[in-house]
Amino acid sequence: MRTPVSTYRLQIRQGFTLFDAAETVPYLHSLGVDWIYLSPVLKAESGSDHGYDVTDPSVVDPERGGPEGLAAVSKAARAAGMGVLIDIVPNHVGVATPAQNPWWWSLLKEGRGSPYAEAFDVDWDLAGGRIRIPVLGSDDDLDQLEVKDGELRYYDHRFPLAEGSYTEGDSPRDVHARQHYELMGWRRADNELNYRRFFAVNTLAGVRVERPSVFDKAHEEVVRWFREGLADGLRIDHPDGLADPEGYLKRLREVTGGAYLLVEKILEPGEQLPASFECEGTTGYDALADVDRIFVDPQGRDVLDRVDARLRGGEPADYQQMIRGTKRRITDGILHSEVLRLARLVPDGSGISPEAAADAIAEIIAAFPVYRTYLPTGGEVLKEACELAARWRPELDEAIRVLHPLLQDTDLELARRFQQTSGMVMAKGVEDTAFFRYNRLGTLTEVGADPTEFSLDPEEFHRRMSRRQAELPLSMTTLSTHDTKRSEDTRARISVISEAASEWEKALDRLNALAPLPDGPLSVLLWQAIAGAWPAERERLQSYALKAAREASSSTTWTDPDPAFEEKLAAAVDSAFDNPEVRAELEALVDLLAPYGASNSLSAKLVQLTMPGVPDVYQGTEFWDRSLTDPDNRRPFSFPDRKRALEQLDAGERPASFTDERVKLLVTSRALRLRRNRQELFAGYRPVQATGPAAAHLLGFDRGAGGAPGAVTLATRLPFGLEQSGGWRDTAVELETAMKDELTGAGFGPGPAALADIFRAYPVALLVPETGGKS
Repeated sequence: MRTPVSTYRLQIRQGFTLFDAAETVPYLHSLGVDWIYLSPVLKAESGSDHGYDVTDPSVVDPERGGPEGLAAVSKAARAAGMGVLIDIVPNHVGVATPAQNPWWWSLLKEGRGSPYAEAFDVDWDLAGGRIRIPVLGSDDDLDQLEVKDGELRYYDHRFPLAEGSYTEGDSPRDVHARQHYELMGWRRADNELNYRRFFAVNTLAGVRVERPSVFDKAHEEVVRWFREGLADGLRIDHPDGLADPEGYLKRLREVTGGAYLLVEKILEPGEQLPASFECEGTTGYDALADVDRIFVDPQGRDVLDRVDARLRGGEPADYQQMIRGTKRRITDGILHSEVLRLARLVPDGSGISPEAAADAIAEIIAAFPVYRTYLPTGGEVLKEACELAARWRPELDEAIRVLHPLLQDTDLELARRFQQTSGMVMAKGVEDTAFFRYNRLGTLTEVGADPTEFSLDPEEFHRRMSRRQAELPLSMTTLSTHDTKRSEDTRARISVISEAASEWEKALDRLNALAPLPDGPLSVLLWQAIAGAWPAERERLQSYALKAAREASSSTTWTDPDPAFEEKLAAAVDSAFDNPEVRAELEALVDLLAPYGASNSLSAKLVQLTMPGVPDVYQGTEFWDRSLTDPDNRRPFSFPDRKRALEQLDAGERPASFTDERVKLLVTSRALRLRRNRQELFAGYRPVQATGPAAAHLLGFDRGAGGAPGAVTLATRLPFGLEQSGGWRDTAVELETAMKDELTGAGFGPGPAALADIFRAYPVALLVPETGGKS
């Protein structure tokens, strides 16, 4: 198996095709990247900017460069000695425009008789053999249907007609009644939908890749990539949605000839990938959470809790109670159709009414501490969730007792489907709701993290890294992705608030007085985001604020927006641009946070690039990137600017200040080059300790193995507090041998080396033994 040393994620789209990606290869190779990492490239909904709505898995998307584009990028990578990792989407397909998806079009046209009927997860019995499509404004809109050019039309929506279902003169309503599908009002989807989706997205229909014939059809093109040497590895999107992730990975390993595989899996604290999964690890959210927390100051927690309590009118938020409520909001709302389908699978002789079954199933899901089980792995988690649900709702105790063995029996469809559903509820109830409500420090509410874990001390960080080196050395690490709520540099700046909590509290109070928002907790999220991303365009911040507020669903929602609240929200954002007092307050806050945020950014970047695992760089983040949630984090950026800056660095220019974004490029390029060219320096892991009054502000580790010195990472943590306490003073590290800093060229050791000298230019250092080959 060929494995990567590092990867660089590229978002392939109509505006940046595979041919464009091929042209970036020389720059990426010079940057030090080992493998190119491509977003989904199979044919997707026309105009899709992300590619996760695949409409035809049999071909590379022409809008993204087509098969010729993939061949071009693969050829360029091969010529540079680089590998290719590609993101694939096995759980669902895009059905927003039925005519673009031949599988879905066939299903709608032929119903159960379609050769693709087995590919889709439809409860045909619920709607009398018809598949329900929630596309109408309301059911009254059936009067707006028309038959045109042999199709049923609803405004711009086109649907096929079953053979023999229409003759000249038939009314569109009568024609509709004869189809294998039923068009219905979109609001009915919450309770009456009868096909499995991706989360609550009606335009993404789940597919049944657990069936061998469906797997084969869905992976013909993917298999070709490996047969023809176009790809070296795969990133698997949303494996938790699959009926049998273990079986899927085993089959995928076989058909790709044993290729490198990663799964987009969220691991909750203490959770580990099932040992039976045939993959090298995850896409890195677990690593991201650890890196973030080493730069959060635990001493800020009490102040931030106090602010949270005051803005909530009493006690600080109880996170466990909050997510129970947000998850029940999902099970009783946008995913109620899925819960009702589970309830219909409870055996008739169980003695539980359908209503009690649905309520109990929802309560068990709400009690889940992880996304899902992979039975028999996770049986204890299911047991504990049932016990917790019964404690919460004693009146459901008997129903839960009956359900528990049924949910554990993997021979039953109920148990298999329950495992697919619990992860959906976790994602929507926690990531997409609670993470916008639990707002004391935005750094903590990132994908894959537990926001109740406020910070890590160096000892715990080292323990986790040692375990990662021993157990998951080929798992990906990351700081930013196309799905992160805030990019790495935005979070790095927000983290400084934990060190300057009192100053933050005063600034927040002044901002709220100048630009009042009738949702105190949301004001924390808003002003932290604005301060973290500043300077930013008005449109970007308005879009983010509206999305965040609707996701939180405390004061407004996507389905029932509150115009009065949203007007006040927009006014608060506008005030940052139009009100001189607000602007001055905001810029004073940013001036306080920015230099320490830059230090955090560089430290986090170096740690992530040199810690155990396979580091990924998200496109463009070798410069400062202060993005917010998608689609903000998919904005265009300039490769020529980065190429030009790298050439300047390689010519000997050194930025005068560590706040110059070229320093981040310096850190990125030198770390990536060293990992690729001197892999023997990254074969182990052991902590590096400092001595002296500021020792707690150092995070250091040596990646050497077998007692031999390797690459040594030294990074500053809690820089605001460091400065407040007088700086490094006589704090030092003991170096076993003479070493050179890859960032500055300065030499240190052997023996004690003062951190004030090591960090004279930058708040980070990457030390390499003086003897050995070039990097």
